[in-house]
Amino acid sequence: MTVAESPLDPPAGVPAGERPDPGAAAGGPGRTGRAGRGSRRSPWRQPLAVTGFVVLALWTLVAVFAPALAPYDPDAQAFDTLQAPSGAHLFGTDEVGRDVLSRVLFGARISLPYAVILVVAAMLIGAVLGGLAGYFGGWVDAVVMRLADLVFAFPGIILALAIAAALGPQLRNAVIAVVVVSWPSYARLVRSLVLSARGAQYVVSSRLLGASGLRTLVVDIRPNSAGPVFVMAALDVGNAVLLLSGLSFLGLGAQPPTAEWGAMVAAGAQNFDRWWVGLFPGLAILTVVLAFNFVGDTLRDVLDPRTAREVRA
Repeated sequence: MTVAESPLDPPAGVPAGERPDPGAAAGGPGRTGRAGRGSRRSPWRQPLAVTGFVVLALWTLVAVFAPALAPYDPDAQAFDTLQAPSGAHLFGTDEVGRDVLSRVLFGARISLPYAVILVVAAMLIGAVLGGLAGYFGGWVDAVVMRLADLVFAFPGIILALAIAAALGPQLRNAVIAVVVVSWPSYARLVRSLVLSARGAQYVVSSRLLGASGLRTLVVDIRPNSAGPVFVMAALDVGNAVLLLSGLSFLGLGAQPPTAEWGAMVAAGAQNFDRWWVGLFPGLAILTVVLAFNFVGDTLRDVLDPRTAREVRA
């Protein structure tokens, strides 16, 4: 009596070590295909991702070690005004005789932490409200979405200007204004993710096993919805830097003598013929925003394979 051959057995005469991959033979990804896709989605194989991480790491080190790196006191008005870049002042001096390089380095200690803080605050507020609206629906959904629609009815920068002006020209008030105009985007995103996951089999099973609605939302739905939220947050940090710098540029954010990039660009606009006053803080803003955009795009590729883009080897 002969034993029927399994479709997974190698053909006659083919050594066992050369067995074909069943997944690849069936037209699927197979072991090699899955590994290849995983390596293609590795962030360290993407030049823009590596550039973004390196730039952010450098600016983080600058923010932490600014007192040791800065050649002068950023608030010291001890030099000739509006000196061009030279060996003594690599970035020149501003309109009141302060070293521009020292102020750019110390500006990283204002722009970066405050931008991250406001994005985290907006993400938490929007995620909580959007999650509750999407899961419980009814009047909770109606109230939260109407509040979001009210914020979306105004251009973000105009509403932030109005709120910052009403609260008073101060960096803390500028952060509050940006948080107010930023949380609805997270609320809508999280609401849509929760609505799509609410009817999933694992959520229904959890409820049938006796889990409360809050536990189901936090334990079952949250981990499967966190990826797109983190991607949006990474992209939003760059926008937060721009918004904070814009409010400071208009006099509604950081106040003199605080070393803040937007306020420094505003000083450069008043001394347009002295290009170094506004150029270097503007380049600082540019590099930080581009770096966060690169990192956000990479996180989207890694955390959401459905939107992953092919990366050239």
